[in-house]
Amino acid sequence: MGGHIHVAGVAGVGMSALAQALCWTHDRVSGSDRLLDRGHSLPVLDALRASGVKLVPQDGSAVNAQTEAVVYSTAIEEENPDFAAARRAGVPLRHRAAVLAELAKGKPVLAVAGTAGKTTTTGMLGWTLEQLGADPTVINGGALVDWAGPGRVGNVRRGKADAPWVVEVDESDRSLLNFHPAWSILTNISQDHFTLAEVQDLFRTYAAQVRTGIVCGAGVGAILGTQQAQIVEMAAQPERTDDGFAVAWRGMKLAGRQPGAHNALNALLAAEQCAQLGYAPEKIAAALGRFGGIQRRLERVDKDGPVRVVDEYAHNPAKLAAAWTALSVPGRRILGAWRPHGYGPLRAMLEPLTDALAGVCRPNDRLWLLPVYDAGGTADRSIRSDVLATRLQDRGIAVEVAENLDALGAAMMREVRPGDTILVMGARDPRLPVFARDMAARTAGLKKENE
Repeated sequence: MGGHIHVAGVAGVGMSALAQALCWTHDRVSGSDRLLDRGHSLPVLDALRASGVKLVPQDGSAVNAQTEAVVYSTAIEEENPDFAAARRAGVPLRHRAAVLAELAKGKPVLAVAGTAGKTTTTGMLGWTLEQLGADPTVINGGALVDWAGPGRVGNVRRGKADAPWVVEVDESDRSLLNFHPAWSILTNISQDHFTLAEVQDLFRTYAAQVRTGIVCGAGVGAILGTQQAQIVEMAAQPERTDDGFAVAWRGMKLAGRQPGAHNALNALLAAEQCAQLGYAPEKIAAALGRFGGIQRRLERVDKDGPVRVVDEYAHNPAKLAAAWTALSVPGRRILGAWRPHGYGPLRAMLEPLTDALAGVCRPNDRLWLLPVYDAGGTADRSIRSDVLATRLQDRGIAVEVAENLDALGAAMMREVRPGDTILVMGARDPRLPVFARDMAARTAGLKKENE
């Protein structure tokens, strides 16, 4: 067992998963977060406390010469007080991906990568292997609905010692290059945090580190080119069913409970990965049919109320478009809200974001943009949400900027009516799922009031 390790930004979705895993290997794990310092009460903080993480102020006071390391993510700014304390005390600063790769060293790692869909696919793979009796360890960037609960975040599962490790790996900061997995799922490759050419080069480099095989989406194999690992490319046309979408796979129909054609393709990749490991297709399909989904991935948070309220992590053009399209049911308006997760990504993706949102917002739909999630530091703040709003207005989209979550809630309540869908989207800000559930509560009695 290690001694003391400190996690900065512990409420973040990836950091909370790692902090829980570090509790397996260290006598003491502390964590800080600016949202804790601001007095926000969040379910993730309560669950971290219950898992054994000691929550402390983000003022550097938790770090001393006896601290083994301070773990950080790319979202943490250089001016963070925990960083300064680590430098004063001579404590190493370690990126979360490097720490996770070290935890998984010597294990049979099944990594899930890709521009979009990797969190859901990781959850599907981990859930299916659990149902099949593999008893995997799972470290995911999102919480499984079936694994979450009081005192449990739901994004981590500890398996038996010799079982596979199912981990989500991230291309946004190139940290997936810390991993040399036995197998990898690679969902898709599209522009996100870098230019398309840079993203393609990055995934080619990553693919060269995979030892045995890569299960990938349609078109990915041509981008990767010749690799040492076996490439298993899966192409299918999702078919609409009464409950959602299904795909043909190994002589059967593979169907899940998650809305959207993209989720049928995610299930296809998870299923094929399990088949490549030797599990029976019929048992794989049955297990995937029981998968309850990922929190904040098209997660419906109302209790079958008059207004459907959906919480969604989408933060890039492809994910925003996929979420909006999945919920675009005839006769049901979408009242959508999105918070950009950083100034740099908003600037880099301004044109494709405009095209994506303008392409899916229907004439009766409404869109609100929240201010960019500001993590502090020295970011270039010259491109803000109002710039995107103006571009969308020029394309005929009914969009406005909401000053904050309170203003957004008030605006939505003025507009909403029974039969609408409220879609709350955005990454990084842990207050968004709280807001979505608040909107579910506020609209629960709407039908009764309008009868």
